[in-house]
Amino acid sequence: MKICRFKTLLPLLALLALIVPAASAQQPLPDQSAAAAPVDVTGKWTIYSVGGPENRTETKSVQLVQKGNQLSGHFKGPYQSGGIQGTIEGHHIVFHTKTRQVLNFRGQVEGDNIKGTWGTRGVPGTWEGRRTQ
Repeated sequence: MKICRFKTLLPLLALLALIVPAASAQQPLPDQSAAAAPVDVTGKWTIYSVGGPENRTETKSVQLVQKGNQLSGHFKGPYQSGGIQGTIEGHHIVFHTKTRQVLNFRGQVEGDNIKGTWGTRGVPGTWEGRRTQ
């Protein structure tokens, strides 16, 4: 008698195994095209960088102005200063300086901190930024 119940239950389990994955596959996926709103990076930041052609440690400052995901502002380093242009998508920031020797920065924003990589003339380095105002 127990064998008969199992034999009738087996086709039902097989049918259920086919239906459940098909039903879950038809559920709508989250909208991948809707990007997360960018974090606000407006303010004054102090940047501590390591690397560059001489592999030295330097302190720089940037004043960032944000409109939507577009960034502008001012850069001041030990040897040059000038404008900034860039973007922010979610927590990912990318900007470059408008200076004689262009510096390219990219990183991840977490609150009042940024960590990432930077480079100039193909020579990479690392950097950390802290919002001071």
